[in-house]
Amino acid sequence: MFRKTIGLFSLAIVVLLIAGCGKNKTSITLAGSTAFQPFAEKLAEQYMSTHANVSITVQGGGSAVGVQSAISGAAQIGMADLVVLPEEAKQLTPTIVARDGIALVLNPANKVINLTMQQVREVFNGKIKNWKEVGGADSPITVVSREAGSGTRSSFEQIVTEISLTKDALIQDSNGTIRETVANDPNAIGYLSHGLLNEKIRAIKIDDQECTTELITAGKYKIVRPIFLLVKGDPQGEVKNFIDYILSAEGQNTIKTTGLIPAK
Repeated sequence: MFRKTIGLFSLAIVVLLIAGCGKNKTSITLAGSTAFQPFAEKLAEQYMSTHANVSITVQGGGSAVGVQSAISGAAQIGMADLVVLPEEAKQLTPTIVARDGIALVLNPANKVINLTMQQVREVFNGKIKNWKEVGGADSPITVVSREAGSGTRSSFEQIVTEISLTKDALIQDSNGTIRETVANDPNAIGYLSHGLLNEKIRAIKIDDQECTTELITAGKYKIVRPIFLLVKGDPQGEVKNFIDYILSAEGQNTIKTTGLIPAK
C-alpha cells in the first residue's frame, strides 16, 4: 500500500511538472500568405528545435487574412506577399523577410515556351482565348487564377497591370490548388510562387526571361513581390526573436535553399 501511494505521488509530481512546463511556453501564431506558409512552417520548425519554450502555429488564409489577423490580434504575426500593402496595414509594423517571383505555369504537355507581358495581359483578360494565337496548339485556353484577397493575385495584377480577369477563369484558393489544376489540364495556364514549382508543371519565360533565382536577383525577371511579416506595434519578446531568426544568416539560408529569394 505504501509503495502504491509513493508511486501515485511520483506520478502526480511528473504530471504537475509537465503542466507547469506547458504553462511557461510562449505561443506565437502566424496567419496569411499561402505562398509563404510552407516556408514559414519550415522556419518555425527549425526555431522550435532550439527554443523548447516556444510554440509556433502557422495558418494560411491569404494576405488579406494576414493583415486583418495582425490588426485584430488573432495572430501575433501576419504574413502578406504584396507589392503594395493596403491602407489599413499602416497601423502595423512591416518587415520584409524574403522576395518571391511569381511564375506563369503550364502543363508540361503544352509546348509554348514564352509569352510577352502583353500576351499575358490579354490571356488573363480573355482577349486571347486559343493557344494557337500565341504559337501553341489549336486548343482553348483555361485560365486559372487565385481568389480575391490573395496576395499572389494582387501582386500579379499590379505588376502585369490592366488586368480585368476573364469571367471564364477557374478560381483556386491556394498556390497548391493552382499547381494541381494546371498539372491536370493540358490547356491550363496559372501563376504561383516560383518557390513552389515542381515537376508536375512547367514555368514559361516572360519577355524571354526565365523565372529563376538568378534572373530574379539580377532584376531581369519582372514579376516579383516582397514577403512581409506584419506585427501590431513594435516586435517584442519571442515574436521579435523569431523574426530576427528569419533574418539571420541561418534563416535566410533556409529561405534561399527552399526556393525563395533572401530579403537582401
